[in-house]
Amino acid sequence: MRWDELSKRVLGGKLPTYKQALGILESSDDDLLAVLDAAFAIRRHYFGRGVSIHVIRNAKSGLCSENCSFCSQSAVSDSDIPRYPMQSVEQILEGAREAHRLTAIRYCIVTSGRTPSEKDLATICEAARLIKREVPVQICTSLGLLSEEQAKRLKSAGVDRYNHNLESSERFYPSFCTSHAYKDRVATARIAKSAGLELCSGGLVGMGEDLQDRVKLAFALRDLDADSIPLNFLDPRPGTPLEGLPRLKPADCLRTLAMFRFVNPDKEIRIAGGREACIGSMQVLSLYAANSMFTVGYLTTPGQGYQADMDMIRHAGFVVTDIID
Repeated sequence: MRWDELSKRVLGGKLPTYKQALGILESSDDDLLAVLDAAFAIRRHYFGRGVSIHVIRNAKSGLCSENCSFCSQSAVSDSDIPRYPMQSVEQILEGAREAHRLTAIRYCIVTSGRTPSEKDLATICEAARLIKREVPVQICTSLGLLSEEQAKRLKSAGVDRYNHNLESSERFYPSFCTSHAYKDRVATARIAKSAGLELCSGGLVGMGEDLQDRVKLAFALRDLDADSIPLNFLDPRPGTPLEGLPRLKPADCLRTLAMFRFVNPDKEIRIAGGREACIGSMQVLSLYAANSMFTVGYLTTPGQGYQADMDMIRHAGFVVTDIID
């Protein structure tokens, strides 16, 4: 396949077929740079060389009732992680101030659990209102399954975006989670969109899914019109049911990012959890497909560090997207 021709067709308004998307994942290591170059043509058209920086706040850690087998915070994990109840409004606000100091364009407030309690939702809404008054940063929340009323309250409080990952294909989903269904995640994604929130929804690759599952996820997110797509790469956590799985090879991660760019050409594609562990010294190549990244770590694992992230962006000739005035 001529990858440059495929990218030209995408830029001309003709999205790739399922077969073409699968072909990207099946391409050889010899084709890797050509695939990334073609993905970069699309990324550059829509986003130039900008990289938007996001910072996560783990506002409630552990204590989750759900059985997602990849997650160190789930009910089936005995991982050695911090476990604490909902943080205070002031703690969440201070996290937003720090995110702004780190040039983040978006501050992501995450809580563990199936769905937010009334008390936790009230805390998040109050924090969001204060952040909007003081800190020039966009707010994303990730609080689990939502009702329509909860989504509207978040929107009214000033939350800009809601994260709820599909994680994988509908076919593969029951192999790693049975305490809630794939359709529940789709329903929450739709509720967020209908409430006027931007939708952040992506997935986790490397759990034993096949290449077709990855393509199905990319197309499912396109069907949902996800505004932002974070891609996580499994770094198996000790104490979780998936701790014995091998990590993906860097080239497989990069091909996956490129495929998501082809299928969702004008959407924010973010390199998220596991990038340091799985992509390693080749991380910089991910910026040729992705236009967004987390810095200073994830929910329960650290990253490579803020300065290392900034150096990687700068040395490759990319620029940090301006923070909000």
